[in-house]
Amino acid sequence: MITVNESLQSGGPSRAKIVLAFAAIYVIWGSTYLAIRVAIQTMPPFCMAGVRFVVAGALLYAWMRWRGTPPPQSRHWLAATPVGALLLVGGNGGLVWAEQRVPSGLSAILLGMIPLWLVLLDSLRPRGPALTPRMTAGLLTGLAGIAVLVGPAHLWGSSRMDLAGASALMASAFCWAVGSLYSRTARLPDSPFLAAAMQMLTGGALLLVLGGLFERGQLHWCSISFPSVAAVLYLVVFGSLLGFTAYIWLLHVVPTSRVATYGYVNPMVAVFLGWSLGGESVSVRELLATVIIISAVMLILFHQQPPAAVAPDSEGLPTAEERRAMGIDD
Repeated sequence: MITVNESLQSGGPSRAKIVLAFAAIYVIWGSTYLAIRVAIQTMPPFCMAGVRFVVAGALLYAWMRWRGTPPPQSRHWLAATPVGALLLVGGNGGLVWAEQRVPSGLSAILLGMIPLWLVLLDSLRPRGPALTPRMTAGLLTGLAGIAVLVGPAHLWGSSRMDLAGASALMASAFCWAVGSLYSRTARLPDSPFLAAAMQMLTGGALLLVLGGLFERGQLHWCSISFPSVAAVLYLVVFGSLLGFTAYIWLLHVVPTSRVATYGYVNPMVAVFLGWSLGGESVSVRELLATVIIISAVMLILFHQQPPAAVAPDSEGLPTAEERRAMGIDD
């Protein structure tokens, strides 16, 4: 959190700071899938996620206000609420529910749909970046990897994943992509970090409401294990305060198609950790799907826009005036 925060205060975002932010969403977010699985072993999913985001949002909000960031206006809260609902209720809420039925590694692989939706939806907006043949090939390749994962039973010698869990994860991917794109144009505070705190507070509160409605009687404080508590703390500090704020910042300073690549890298990390630390088995089907999805991210990650298409407005990045307002002058 501090590293990315300082990058906004010191002028333009350097290459090193962008690399660090990408490392946060590539590696740290990849590890959160296993942390979620550990956390929900003795905690109901919506309540766990709600506590995670409310605590993280409150800490980040207090930090930004202590640093002198102006308080948000009522219109900012009205804009932050649907973003928090899309990202954290629809996106993360669907994930934590699905991990009751789907291993953490498989959940991460299926959420490879996020880059597909991000790039497709971004290309549909006014003045959005056009899909080049190479980007289209990358998206189709990623979709093929997902098709392998949820294809007919006994494909490649292994059974298909739970369809209810898979459906929840695909809906989560769509909600996350919509929320990510909407957050770039919503009337949020100039500080991306204050906006992230507000989104975590509103989204976390909504998750707690869902927990109260659907998880009554499932939360037993005396039954919560130490590993679950440790996992929640990890999710608060690394998954939210570091990873989520890095993600929100990157959405303001680099093209959406680049940010979207995290959804292809996370599965590699999640599958490895689920296998090595979580005791999750890795089938031929899952390995094949992972290889195909990694190939897709390579196509998008190393794609270069032609010179005429890299103007800030054409990529959906802030204008010069907007950058100065956010403290990220070039």
